[in-house]
Amino acid sequence: MKQKRSLVVLSAMCFGFVFLYLPLLMMIIYSFNASRLVTVWDSAHSPTLAWYRELWTNEEILSAAKLSFKIAALNAVGAVILGTLAAFSLERYTRFRGRTIFALLTTAPMVLPEVITGLSLLLLFVALQQLFGWPSGRDATTITISHITFSMAYVVVVVQSRLATVDRALEEAAMDLGARPWKVFFLITLPLIAPAIASGWVLSFILSWDDIVITSFVSGPGSTTLPQLVFSKVRLGVSPDINALATILVAGVSVGVMLLGLGMVHRDRRKNREARAVLVPES
Repeated sequence: MKQKRSLVVLSAMCFGFVFLYLPLLMMIIYSFNASRLVTVWDSAHSPTLAWYRELWTNEEILSAAKLSFKIAALNAVGAVILGTLAAFSLERYTRFRGRTIFALLTTAPMVLPEVITGLSLLLLFVALQQLFGWPSGRDATTITISHITFSMAYVVVVVQSRLATVDRALEEAAMDLGARPWKVFFLITLPLIAPAIASGWVLSFILSWDDIVITSFVSGPGSTTLPQLVFSKVRLGVSPDINALATILVAGVSVGVMLLGLGMVHRDRRKNREARAVLVPES
């Protein structure tokens, strides 16, 4: 019975991996296709790197990628700062007026449809332009502000869940020894929640890099991000250089995940060595 159950679990797991990663594998293979038809393999010619070379010389794609990277990085920094402050306020100050409304407003962008969020932000920027003359147009600034509005909600959830597990006795002991609240935050609390902040930064970066719905509302003609460019090309027909671009992105994400996994393994091994070093003298 156990053997049949394990066989079913193994089969389901294999099916899941095939369902998820077979399309990515096919895309990577076709990025080396010599034919301009992305769905037809050119068996008359050997695999080629021509589309990667063409991608490297495509200024339109490179400029869009640079803009997306810049917006995603700025968004991640802004979302982490605002989200960490909001999470700290919700978790450490539980009895202030309007806390329930504040908690609902910070997490609302997670459940609101992106179409509504994008439209509301567009109306906001138009109203600000009419009243104050800023922003003068839709560009990278409006995109970054818009991305921060929904990215910080995810940071709040991640950081607040980490703050809930932090032993407050450490902070209270530091204050009893004379440390001021800001010093306790930077020297005690911040190092303890650093992994959650890093996770929030990465999550915010990915959400911003991948967004297309909200960006379509708040971007202008001179601020085309990489997802917008890829979407416009797909609508006209996928070209082989898009396969090459997607392959590079998949490779970059894979390397990042592997490095993160190796770092976590190294950290766990170091903790185990430190724990053994503490226990050995006592035994």
